[in-house]
Amino acid sequence: MAKTRVLFLCTGNTARSQMAEGLLRKYAGDQFEVHSAGLEPGVIHPLTIQVLEEAGIDASEHYSKGLTFYLSRMRFGYLITVCDQADKNCPVFPGMGVRLHWHFEDPAAGEGSDAEKLARFRQVRDQIDAQVCAWLAEQSVPSRVAIQEA
Repeated sequence: MAKTRVLFLCTGNTARSQMAEGLLRKYAGDQFEVHSAGLEPGVIHPLTIQVLEEAGIDASEHYSKGLTFYLSRMRFGYLITVCDQADKNCPVFPGMGVRLHWHFEDPAAGEGSDAEKLARFRQVRDQIDAQVCAWLAEQSVPSRVAIQEA
């Protein structure tokens, strides 16, 4: 049986969509084929890799991909935008199933000390974690223990 493909989309594919990809793959990678992309791909933020490692996810091989990488290559059961700009500017293209929008603040956008920046990344990671687990429950897919409970 083929896995349902899920694409998480953000502006740069440097933080939120990478977190969502890693978390969904961790919890239900046996049931979903998970990808992420950005409208304007950049370089994955080092704190993204750090907070994913804290959650037991090795993101050292992750890299930022543009949406055009997937256009006409794959069909997705779900397109989930994780930032408002991606939701507003994402084109509609053939082969896209259900489109959802999950709003999360950009953890890289704020100023502050290194500790404050890391705290923002952890907060967004935990929000994405909760949303992924809630979505899996709606899909009747049992997920593994959430980060907050681990």
